[in-house]
Amino acid sequence: MRGTTVPGVSSFVDFQNEIYLGGLNGAMPELPLTATGLEDRARAVLSKEAFAYVAGSASGERTAAANRSAFDRHRIVPRMLRGTSGPGARDLSVEVLGTRLAAPVLTAPVGVLELLHQGGEVIVAEVTKELGVGTVLSTAASSTIEEVGAGAGSWWYQLYWPADDELARSFVERAERAGASAIVVTVDTPSLGWRPRDLELAHLPFLHGKGIANYLSDPVFRAKLSTPPEESEDAMRAAILTWSGLFGNHALRPADLVHLREWTDLPIAVKGILHPDDARQVVDAGADAVVVSNHGGRQVDGAIAALDALPAVAASIGDRADVLFDSGIRTGSDMFTALALGAKAVLFGRPWAYGLGIAGRAGVRHALRVLLADFDSVMGLSGCANPAELNRSLIATIR
Repeated sequence: MRGTTVPGVSSFVDFQNEIYLGGLNGAMPELPLTATGLEDRARAVLSKEAFAYVAGSASGERTAAANRSAFDRHRIVPRMLRGTSGPGARDLSVEVLGTRLAAPVLTAPVGVLELLHQGGEVIVAEVTKELGVGTVLSTAASSTIEEVGAGAGSWWYQLYWPADDELARSFVERAERAGASAIVVTVDTPSLGWRPRDLELAHLPFLHGKGIANYLSDPVFRAKLSTPPEESEDAMRAAILTWSGLFGNHALRPADLVHLREWTDLPIAVKGILHPDDARQVVDAGADAVVVSNHGGRQVDGAIAALDALPAVAASIGDRADVLFDSGIRTGSDMFTALALGAKAVLFGRPWAYGLGIAGRAGVRHALRVLLADFDSVMGLSGCANPAELNRSLIATIR
């Protein structure tokens, strides 16, 4: 497994002092300090299409809401007198799938970032490198694998396995050559969920040629085209139609992970797992990790909240594989809760995407620093010196 070295980082909670000291000189934060505030600001400044794409979820958006309300049923039980709140008292670093992170968080794979800011994926990779955390690059990116890899630190490649194994293999091999440290196979999106916000605007960015940079730059994909897509509008239209016939793989099964293992020596995570039996099956088939996720509520409306699924999935695979968590993380307390319930790290999505749309690089950095400072603070005030100390005894479940 390929490891990475985390640069020296100061206490993340120092961001709090930075803000207060700035206030002595009349400096006020330029960006909101809550996920809700970032969402509200993004709603005001982004195009209707861009905001709908990021904010929208499936159907009545009940699962998206459930992802958040699930955290309300779990409360932290802080421990006192442990000496964890002083300077240098905490080490938030973890190792997940051979990747060393300064804190147990990676940016979730969000596609089509050109809707929010040009070169968005490259920006996210550079910011996460600076902060010492990880990023997961979407197959549906607006920047190529190679462009992102050139400036990234700890990064994983998220594979939407296309309906063509040769193309899937090409994506994976490109990612490995570009420096990815793991492959994350998303299995909950053989097709797109019913997303009314996008549907009401009749807007699917891929049909406008957005978010398909990894296809257009791939030699296997280009070999399927009679004319290079950059030559004319008709050629691009033909390329988009070819993409639409390849995106999503309804035939994918756990046994297909054997093929992926033949293509790469990188660690493999499977994202989109909610049922313990599915977790066991993919680990039996060779997965090194599972990501408990309902795609942020964007696929099956009425699906179980990801947090509610986490304990059973974690118990089902024990120490056979790493467990990560995605869907609903907004605060440091959310991170604490997910880790205490069995996750080794979390994937963090929409807030930094809003930050990217609001203020580019500064917005991504701000959203991540807010989350990390909050988590650092909660850890210290709850009596925990490092993530390995988090367990279910620190969580009270309210029914």
